[in-house]
Amino acid sequence: MPTPYDEMWEKLNLDLEAHEGLLTVLGKFYGDIYLSQEGRLQGTEYLDFVLSEVHGLRIKELQDAKAAGRKVIGAFCVFVPEELVLAADAVCVGLCAGAEVGSEAAEQVLPRNTCALIKSFVGFKLARLCPFIESCDLVVGETTCDGKKKAYEIFADYAPVYVMEIPQMKNACDRDLWKAEMLRFKAKIEEVTGQAITAVKLKEAIKLVNARRRMLRRLNRLRAAVPVPISGRDVLLVNQISFYDDPVRFTKKIDELCDELEAKVISGQGVAPLDAPRLMLSGCPMAVPNWKVPYIIESSGAVVVGEESCIGARNTRDLVDEGAETLDAMLDALVDRYMKIDCACFTPNAERLDHIVAMARDLQVAGVIHYGLSFCQPYAIESFKVGKALEAAKIPMLAIETDYSMEDVGQLKTRVEAFLEMVR
Repeated sequence: MPTPYDEMWEKLNLDLEAHEGLLTVLGKFYGDIYLSQEGRLQGTEYLDFVLSEVHGLRIKELQDAKAAGRKVIGAFCVFVPEELVLAADAVCVGLCAGAEVGSEAAEQVLPRNTCALIKSFVGFKLARLCPFIESCDLVVGETTCDGKKKAYEIFADYAPVYVMEIPQMKNACDRDLWKAEMLRFKAKIEEVTGQAITAVKLKEAIKLVNARRRMLRRLNRLRAAVPVPISGRDVLLVNQISFYDDPVRFTKKIDELCDELEAKVISGQGVAPLDAPRLMLSGCPMAVPNWKVPYIIESSGAVVVGEESCIGARNTRDLVDEGAETLDAMLDALVDRYMKIDCACFTPNAERLDHIVAMARDLQVAGVIHYGLSFCQPYAIESFKVGKALEAAKIPMLAIETDYSMEDVGQLKTRVEAFLEMVR
């Protein structure tokens, strides 16, 4: 069926027939998982609008920005300092993909036992399905795992790629490495955009990104109320959208949703029964449209009240110090903030274990579900230590390993339901 965006998608060299099929499947999937919910807040209509226009209006905004001389920078990881991109008057968008489509194309260049997230973003490019990737003037990768690191070498044959070196430990020398990488990235962004990053512009960008983080932290505080006032699925969606929506508009609209949520908390209204088990998700990030596990959990009678992941607390926990006045001091503040990220790429990683236990206690959860993508070694291996830390804190944990397919939904639902019986 023709749409107002067909010409734009054709100019971006998308496979129009396959892309239409993707949007059709995405729309049905979204309807089944999100629109079927009862008692949703009025503010979630914004989320529905954004998803309905995910490859339409937002892509047009990117094209308009490019026409006005701005550059579009795509990123795959929360380690990429968005503040430097915004300070150069560029647009930053998240590129991680959470769908199985395109995996057949990806397996022509990647091993079959590559994690679903990597196969998805490579497949989206090779199958010409993602207008976000096609809109980018630069794609920024990072060395958080060996799979990504080597996949970017292949990806670079099809798109302009820049890779940031992420330290694997947190000693003084590792901070020095990260500071050098931050400066190298700053120089690259200035080269691509033709814009000098000044103290004034960087200060504005730091405040803008911090404002979004503060708003998301407000959302996470409100969702933790008893009774739970919003589904975990809807909060996950908010966090997913934060990576590619316009930051100013997004912060304003979700702040409005939080106002509505606050009124719901005050009046004691909930979206789940008081005896519904409160669970926390931990582990790998969940990119759009990876909603399988939260849907299984909440359709089994539990409610998700927190995510310890890159699409969750790991991305919003820490702010950049806004007190710095000079460019050098601001860069140091960025270095310090991003070094606090507790990705499973770090060794040792006691910070993450402490954060998980503290978060589970703060949220008063009945249990934690540790989510890992198949073939994601860092999180799969670290789940053992997470389990030990939670066991010592007397908090039950269920470890789940899956991919983007729907083949194991029945098996996962059985395991989740058995876990819920135990924690009840």
